[in-house]
Amino acid sequence: MKLRLATAVTALLGGLLTLPATAASAAPPPGGLPGITVPTVRWADCGDGWDCTQLQVPLDYRNPSAGTFPLAVTRKKATTANRIGALVVNPGGPGGSAIEFAHSLATDSPLNERFDLAAFDPRGVGQSGSLSCWTAREYSDHYAQAYGRAGTDEFFPAAASGKAFVDACNAKYAKLLPYLGTEFTARDMDLVRAALGEEKITYYGQSFGTFIGTVYANLFPQRLRLAALDGGYDPDAYTHRPYEADRRQYLAADAAMKRFFRWCDATPTECPFGNGNAEGAFVELQQRLDNDPVRTADGREIVNGAMVALRFNLNLGVGKWLWPELGNRLRDLTTKTGVYATEMYQERTDYLTQNTVVECADRGFTRNLRILQARLYEHATAAPILGPATAYAPPNYDHGHATACEQWTDAQKSRYTGPWNASGSPDILVVGVVGDPDTPYQDSVTLSDVLDNGHLLTTEGEGHTGWYNSACAQSATIDYLTNGTLPAPGTTCPNDTP
Repeated sequence: MKLRLATAVTALLGGLLTLPATAASAAPPPGGLPGITVPTVRWADCGDGWDCTQLQVPLDYRNPSAGTFPLAVTRKKATTANRIGALVVNPGGPGGSAIEFAHSLATDSPLNERFDLAAFDPRGVGQSGSLSCWTAREYSDHYAQAYGRAGTDEFFPAAASGKAFVDACNAKYAKLLPYLGTEFTARDMDLVRAALGEEKITYYGQSFGTFIGTVYANLFPQRLRLAALDGGYDPDAYTHRPYEADRRQYLAADAAMKRFFRWCDATPTECPFGNGNAEGAFVELQQRLDNDPVRTADGREIVNGAMVALRFNLNLGVGKWLWPELGNRLRDLTTKTGVYATEMYQERTDYLTQNTVVECADRGFTRNLRILQARLYEHATAAPILGPATAYAPPNYDHGHATACEQWTDAQKSRYTGPWNASGSPDILVVGVVGDPDTPYQDSVTLSDVLDNGHLLTTEGEGHTGWYNSACAQSATIDYLTNGTLPAPGTTCPNDTP
């Protein structure tokens, strides 16, 4: 039964890496859970200077006989002799490929000089079996029924779209969905640590990766050398009070939009949109695209007001350096000459699936449609620029998951519910950006306070995570991970994009 289920899971996911057999590594230290055997590790050359493997981890850590899951893992050994150990990284999402992130860090930072850079794509992400509940065409068709300037009469179509998404996920992945929450991801990470042969790992996580790191620090505090969490989650609100956490992101995204509009109005030479009233022009543009969307040659709707809101929810986190490009794209959309948002279905369909599914597996929604209706109305009203489209669209990004998660039917066997203080952990650096539209700054403040050994580094300005929006914050993070040097209490970094 164990072998048959493992084979079925592998077949279900499809497209996973096939590796040549090489000599097994030496027996690593134990990890995961008491009684869980660390899998035999067979590394293979990826062909680009990295080592790759598939690690067979328990599908269900509470029932190890239920079969295994093939986890894609990679590493690149330190390039200097002055090696510290393994640095495991995750870019967040949920849905971001940690393997791709590790490759970018090896290219764009000095971390690989002192560390073996290591990463695994979490279950259902990237090379670990990328989930896609809807096809790109199905996402497009559902978004064609949404509106940028949605009203309360859009609730029932939105709820129906959420239910259709849940049904599609169950039709494809019913045997896997109960095991996709973050507790098992953290336990997978400890098996990765053991497979790497490390008694302790250093960890760097961004965005949702901070939640993975928080859970790991609570489950395995003695297995951490150091950890940096950039763009922090308030773990208790995320897990137990999802509508409170979502409201913060609704407000943060709208606040970032207003700052963008003010910049457009003040710098018309850099932002050719709005003629001094960018906010009014944006609302008008959404209404116009709702009534007359951009269509393909065969008449299929691809860009309406709701899709423009989704693209801004995704793009605002890039930071202020992208604002001129956003202004140009909005100008082009007013004449339908631009292609802004048309690439969504090709680039982001799988990401939006994974982003939604993992959060539904983690969070304590009430499973009550009356509460859903009331909360969506509150959020759309509190954040009137992007909020209506986010609330009443198909399941989309971060704070736009409630229509699916309130109707989630799968057991949450991998849901971690606390504690959060990581008693016995080493110092943990938390980095928060004051103008972050994705992980509101207050969440980083709360996380640094909740952790027994949390230390906050504040970054001024715009964008998601300090790493991408402040050379000062990036340098401080590297110094901390490498040397253990914490920024002085109260340190604030400027918004100076690396």
